[in-house]
Amino acid sequence: MVSGAYEEAVAQLRRRYRLSAMTAGAYAGEGWTAVAQDVVLGEELAGYVELVRARPLYVVVLAPDPRVVAERSKNGYGAGWTVESLDRVLREQTPRIGLWLDTTGQSAEQTVDAVLAELGRARVVGAAES
Repeated sequence: MVSGAYEEAVAQLRRRYRLSAMTAGAYAGEGWTAVAQDVVLGEELAGYVELVRARPLYVVVLAPDPRVVAERSKNGYGAGWTVESLDRVLREQTPRIGLWLDTTGQSAEQTVDAVLAELGRARVVGAAES
């Protein structure tokens, strides 16, 4: 059954997000600076931000041109999950939380420099800080 498989995939994805948030919180609670990296699209981004209890919290969304992503992709998206469809969800359905960067044409070093230069815009203030 397709809908059952889809529901299970979503449940596994949300489990991954919960575990990632808990792990980041555990490291932060021990005094470490935790960095969690994942693909979180659509309304799931707001939900993920709520799961992360560690503060301060910074969210950085890397949004290069989808053609560049397609050129570099590992073909791990599966049926129905194309670079273009995921990019549409990113740009049309994902809330504008944190710092969004178009990293098209940037090296890793340039991206890090851009994040550090704009870090204040990445900070998310939520219920845990009020």
